[in-house]
Amino acid sequence: MSRILLGVSGGIAAYKALELVRLATAAGHSLRVVQTPTSRRFVGEASFAALSGAPVLADEFELDPARGTFPGDPLPSHQPLSHLQLVANADIYLIAPASANTLAKLAAGLADNLLGSCALAATCPVVVAPAMNNHMYEHPATQANLQVLLARGVHVIEPDSGRLASRGERGVGRLAEPRRLLDECDRILATGAATANERGASPPVDARHDGDWRGLRVLVTAGGTREPIDSVRFLGNSSSGRMGIALAADAHARGSEVTLIAANLALAAPAGVELLPVNTAAELQAACEREFPDCDVLLMAAAVADFRPVDPVGGKIKKGARGHLTLELEPTADVLCGLAAKRAPGQTLVGFAAEHGERGLEHARKKLTAKRLDAVVFNDISRADIGFDSTANEVAIITATHTEHISRAPKEHVATAILDAVERLRAKA
Repeated sequence: MSRILLGVSGGIAAYKALELVRLATAAGHSLRVVQTPTSRRFVGEASFAALSGAPVLADEFELDPARGTFPGDPLPSHQPLSHLQLVANADIYLIAPASANTLAKLAAGLADNLLGSCALAATCPVVVAPAMNNHMYEHPATQANLQVLLARGVHVIEPDSGRLASRGERGVGRLAEPRRLLDECDRILATGAATANERGASPPVDARHDGDWRGLRVLVTAGGTREPIDSVRFLGNSSSGRMGIALAADAHARGSEVTLIAANLALAAPAGVELLPVNTAAELQAACEREFPDCDVLLMAAAVADFRPVDPVGGKIKKGARGHLTLELEPTADVLCGLAAKRAPGQTLVGFAAEHGERGLEHARKKLTAKRLDAVVFNDISRADIGFDSTANEVAIITATHTEHISRAPKEHVATAILDAVERLRAKA
C-alpha cells in the first residue's frame, strides 16, 4: 500500500478530507496530514490525528513526534526537517481541498507555510483538488494558476458541479468526492509504476515527463470558431477549449515546443506555450497552414464551423429592419483534410470527432480513413455530462489497428491518455 501525504488548506470542504483519510486507511494506505493554519478553523488537527493515527503538522518549526515517518515505519535516530522528510517518505502528495489562495501560492512557488514548503520539496507526484466558490474557480487568475501547475506536471483533480457552501448558490467548485480522490491517487501511482516498469527505470516524478517528447514541435488547435452574421452576432459553438488546453499543457510538460492556435478560448492558455489567437474558420485555416509544415505532431481539437454566412453585414442588423431574417450559408474549408494532403514523412496527425448518438463511433472511424489521419478521438456530444463545456470527457481513441476506450475522467487525464497513444504511434512509425 502507499504512503499518502495529505495537505489540507482552508475551506468548508476540509470536512471531506476526514472521509478521505478514513477511506484511505481502511484500504491499507498510511497517511500523514499537514494543514494550513486557516484550515484548522474548519477542522481541528485532533480529528485528522485520530483517523490517521499520526501527528498532524501545520508549522515548519514544530517538532514532529513521528520524525517524518508514516504509521508503521521505524523512527529515525535523528530529528529531520519535517517539510523535507515528509515528502521524501511519501509516495504521493495530495492537496485537498486546494483553495484559490493555496493554488496561487503554489503557482508562484511560495513557501510561507508547511503545505507550500512540502510542495516545493516534493519529488513524488503532486496532486491538487481545487474547492471554492464557482466565481473564484472560473476567474481567469485561478484558471491561469491551474495551467501553470499543469505545465509543471502537477496533477489536477477537477472539482464537481452542484450546490455550493453559500446559500442558494450552485456551480462548479465542489471538492471531488473522497472516493474519487482516492481512486485518482491510486490511478496516478499505478500509471507511474507501470510506465517505469515498462522502461526498466524507477518511477519518475510525473510519468508525463518523457524524453521521447523533448524537442518535438506540437501544434494544437483549441476552442470554437465564430462566423460573423453582422458586427455583433455570429454562428458559433459551445466549445470552451478545455480539451485543447489540457493537450497543450501536457505536451509542454513532456518537454515539447508547443504552439496553441486558440479560437475564442473561454479559459486561460497554459504557461510556456506559444499562443496564436484566431476567431473564424478561415483565420484558423491560415494559421494552421502557416505552422503545420514545421510541426511533428498535430492535435486538431478545435471545434471548427462547417458553415458560415455568405454575406455578413458590416454593421449591426436592427431588429425588425428586415422583417424575417434569412441567412444563406456556405461550407467552410475542411482544414484538417487540407493539412493531411500536405503532410510530410514523420508527421503525426490526430483529429477529433464530436459525434451525436449511436452511430457516432462508426462515423469517427470513417473520418480516420477519409482524412488520412493517424488517430481520431471520438466523443459522444449527446451526453450532457461530457464534452464541450464540461470539465470531464469520455472518449475512444481510434487508430487503424486499435480502438482504446477512455472512461469518463477529467480532461487533463484524457489528454494524458491521448498523448500516450500518440507516443505509441510514433514509436511504431
